[in-house]
Amino acid sequence: MSAILIKLDSLLRGSLPVLRIAAVIAVAVSATLSAPAQAQCVDRAERAPSSAVSAFVSDPSVLLRQSKNDRDKLSGRLTGLLVTDIAALDPVRDMLRQASQADRVAIGAGLHRAEERCIATKPDVARRISEFVAKLHDGSVLKGYLTDQDAAAAPVPGSPAPATASNAPAGPGASAGLMSGEWKTELADPFKPVPLPE
Repeated sequence: MSAILIKLDSLLRGSLPVLRIAAVIAVAVSATLSAPAQAQCVDRAERAPSSAVSAFVSDPSVLLRQSKNDRDKLSGRLTGLLVTDIAALDPVRDMLRQASQADRVAIGAGLHRAEERCIATKPDVARRISEFVAKLHDGSVLKGYLTDQDAAAAPVPGSPAPATASNAPAGPGASAGLMSGEWKTELADPFKPVPLPE
């Protein structure tokens, strides 16, 4: 980089304005290219090594061999590769050809986790992952994708459960709906005063 700056200094001291402009453009382009690339969805500390990404892109089955039937490891590594570089998305299709049904479920979970991690920082990448899963038409991958989606939406143990019809307080006036009666088949009086809590 210092050699470029020395060359720029010598060119700027020259008498031709065209050379000056060309030198400024050359320095701007080289500075842009030498700057570290931004991660797709995560900070630098959370990225997978570039050698792992390139190994996966060149031979997608390497991930299946490395995980050795450990489904959590498979989905975690796939998530790490996808949030590091979205170019790893297309080789997933090749990997699926060699994957067992249980591996396909883990791959679906990894795809969903990658999508979830990219939604906030790179929504276009998250959309590409979602569209990729939809275009696969693979039931096992979709099962893993949706199972992980349901697990992410499930309440954390120990936290209060959201109010639903099954755990809503019972009693007269407990619901403010328009239907009343034991089986909710009678139309309630819409002008009835609402009971105040005691």
